This record gives sequence, C-alpha cells and structure tokens, in this order.
Amino acid sequence: MDLLPTHVTRYESNRAERVRITAKSPWTHVWTEWTAKIWGGGAARTSSDALGAPGSWWLEVLVMFCSAKPPGAVSPAKRQIKEVKETKTTINCVTFPLPGEGPEQQLLKPDEWSYCDYFWADKKDPQGATSLPGFEVLLQKQLKGKQMQKEMSEFVHERIKIEEEYAKNLSKLSLSPLAAQEEGTLGEAWTQLKKSLHDEAEVHLKFANKLHTEVEKPLLTFRGDNFKKDLKKYDHHIADLRKQLASRFASVEKARKALADRQKDLDLKTQQLEVKLSNKTEEDIKKARRKSTQAGDDLMRCVDLYNQTQSKWFEEMVTTNMELEKLEVERIEWIQQHLRQYTTLRHETDMFNQSTVEPVDQLLQNVDPSKDRELWVKENKTGDVRPVDMDI
Repeated sequence: MDLLPTHVTRYESNRAERVRITAKSPWTHVWTEWTAKIWGGGAARTSSDALGAPGSWWLEVLVMFCSAKPPGAVSPAKRQIKEVKETKTTINCVTFPLPGEGPEQQLLKPDEWSYCDYFWADKKDPQGATSLPGFEVLLQKQLKGKQMQKEMSEFVHERIKIEEEYAKNLSKLSLSPLAAQEEGTLGEAWTQLKKSLHDEAEVHLKFANKLHTEVEKPLLTFRGDNFKKDLKKYDHHIADLRKQLASRFASVEKARKALADRQKDLDLKTQQLEVKLSNKTEEDIKKARRKSTQAGDDLMRCVDLYNQTQSKWFEEMVTTNMELEKLEVERIEWIQQHLRQYTTLRHETDMFNQSTVEPVDQLLQNVDPSKDRELWVKENKTGDVRPVDMDI
C-alpha cells in the first residue's frame, strides 16, 4: 500500500483480502474511514488503471462516515470530537472566529472608533426576544440625529419667541408716562433711559430675526425629506444582502445534513459488506459512494456561494458604514457652525445693548443736584425778598 497518501493510515482487518484506511474528508475536514478491497497480487492500482491488468491489485476506495473501527482504534465519531477543534461560530447566519482562535484581527481604521469596525454583530434586545443588526443601530443613530436637529430648531424657535415678546414689552414700556415730569439733568437722564428701552427693543427684534434666518431655518432645513429616503435605500440594500446570506446559510445547513445522511447510508452499506460479500451490496456501496461524493460537492458549492455572499455583504457594510460615518460628521459640523452663529449674534446683541445704555450712562454722570436745583428754582421761584421783623 505504498501508493497511499502520506496522511493515510492503514489497518489490517480480520479478512486477508481487505484493509481499512483513515483520512480527513475534503468536504467536512473531519475524520472518516475508507475501505479498500484487494484483487489479486502485485501492486495496488487506482480506478484509472486498466481493469484486468495481470499481476496487479485493484484498489477500490469507498468513503465512509464513522465506519466500523479497527480493533483497538478510537471510533471516527469520537476522533472527530477529539481531533477537530472548532475555530469559528455562526451567529444569525454570519460566521465569526471564536475568541482566541486564528490570527488576531486588525481594525480597519485603528484609533478612529470608526463605524466600519464596531458594528458587525447584532445587538441583543434588552428583553432578549429579538436582535437588532449592527447596521440598524447605525441607521437609528442617523434618525436620532435628524430628530435632535429638529428639536434644536424648535428650541431656537422658542428662543426667538421670547426675544420677540421681550422686544415688544420693552417698546411698550419705553412709552410709559411714569416719571415724565422729572426735571433738570436727572429728567434728561430719565428720558434717555426710557428711550434706550425702545432702542434695546429694536436690537432684540433684529436678534430674533437673525436667529430665524441664520440659525433656526438652517437647522430645520438641513437634509430634507430625501434624507430619510436615502437611509431607506441603504437599509433595503444591506437588508437584502443579509437575506441572501441567510438563504445561503440555509442551503449550507441543508447540504451539510444531506452529506451526513449520505455518509451514514454509506456507513450502513459498508458494514453490511463486512458481514456478507455480494455483488449487490458492492453495487449499492458504489451508488452510495457516488451520492456521498455528490453531496460533498454540493456542500462545497454551497459553502463557496455562502462565502461569496458574505464577502459581498462585508464589502457593502464597510462602504455604507463609512458613508453613514461621513454623514454624521457633516451633521455635527453643520450644527456646530450654526450654534456658533447663535453665540456670535448673542455677543453682537450684548454690544448693541451696551451702545443703547451708553448715552444713559453719560447723562447720569452729568446729573448735578446743584444744577437741577438752580434750574428748578429759576423756573418755580416765588420771590427772593426775605421776610423782616415787624416794626412797633
């Protein structure tokens, strides 16, 4: 049996004309057992050799799953458990490496906390009933960002209403007749103070108008209704790929089960051949072998299609996640820009308000009680001749 592959081990059976050999299945990477039948003497030959060649052996290889073990050997089923170590796991139809198995994966964008590195698995529902795909988590972030942007616009709108109401009240108060009869330098300062309320009202009204055009409206109109439509396109595209992946995974599982069934059938027929040699049994084994081989080919094809679909999903996830990341950066920078505009306008308002009270400050500094007394006395005096004593 020197022509057997180096990874194959030969066992002698209790029948001189038969041997058993073991090797790994090319489809499942698990231990299986083959049975070889010897015809004549000389050298072993494969099925490609000319049948009936004198002085040769014909080696007929029958692939068998968990076949009868040779004396003292560990059964292939147990050998599979002992010698085949699982390195991958499939969760919701997506295949991941087990922790600590295989080469360590490197982040696609190290040190950036990028969307394309941290949303491959599904997020479990707090109740444990359902799970949310990582891509859906990112979509929810986008929708939440849109909602936050809308609420900020509403907040600024309320701020505008306060400014408008404040301006209205200031303007109304500036017309108040209270203390209108104050005179002198103090009266001038008081009149200017009331006028400053009107000027301040104008400042706040302008502030409200600028808030509307330069802050509220941009926040409200940034990314209109088409934005949600674009998100739905992303959602449907990735969801379709995920459905395809689930379908491919189901095909793999079906093919894997079919292969196991075929190998079990081959096992049973081979065990029957061990008990009783017959042409019919050998024909059945040949048919079972062909079916098992075909099942193995089908499994390989299904796994290949699954891997292709998963690779396509992976590529689209990276591309789309990066696009969502870009959109989020744009949203944050847009809001930052317009909130800065808010603070700029607020500072301007303070400056304008300061300018409205500066004349008041100046007049207050010029208030002179002596001057006011002089003016008032001149206007209201009743006589400067003082009384004198009465004569007898």
